[in-house]
Amino acid sequence: MQLTGKITPDSLMSLEAYTKYRKANKPAIMAHRKLRSVRLGDYINLQFESELTIRYQIQEMLRIEKVFEEEGILQEIEAYAPLVPDGSNWKATMMLEYPDVNERKRELARLIGVEDRLFVEVEGQPRVYAIADEDMDRENEEKTSAVHFVRFELTPAMCAAVKAGASVKLGCDHTNYPAHVTIPAETLASLAGDLK
Repeated sequence: MQLTGKITPDSLMSLEAYTKYRKANKPAIMAHRKLRSVRLGDYINLQFESELTIRYQIQEMLRIEKVFEEEGILQEIEAYAPLVPDGSNWKATMMLEYPDVNERKRELARLIGVEDRLFVEVEGQPRVYAIADEDMDRENEEKTSAVHFVRFELTPAMCAAVKAGASVKLGCDHTNYPAHVTIPAETLASLAGDLK
């Protein structure tokens, strides 16, 4: 899968080519996804996206839905390409993972607004709160969604600090879900590659 910096129909593989590529490369892509996944507390998982993870997602959707016409391909690109970080930010899929359906229902009601209380804190810099669900609102007065899309916009000084080796804390200060974790060094090294 060639990374080009911009996902276009011409930069994607045909279904046939992708099927061959997938067999040989799926373990490496899954390892990349795992490397960029950060657990926050017991129930929040942030999957930090990259061009590779989003290309994989688009190719998988095209394969599963057997889409080969340009209109369908463009729809998939339009849905997923905004999740590729663009040099000054990190973008992530945030999942609230409660295996028990009754617990999930109860907690999603208690966690309204949790997506807006996520933050990253680069060592020596102020917190940056997530900008959530820019494509559409994913909560209502009764509950939040189990999946959100978040963006952390970093200043040039923050980007430089990360690239120079500063540690980064990921956290949440929602009343019903206080948690924080230092992003592991190997994960942070991958995320640093997203910054210009």
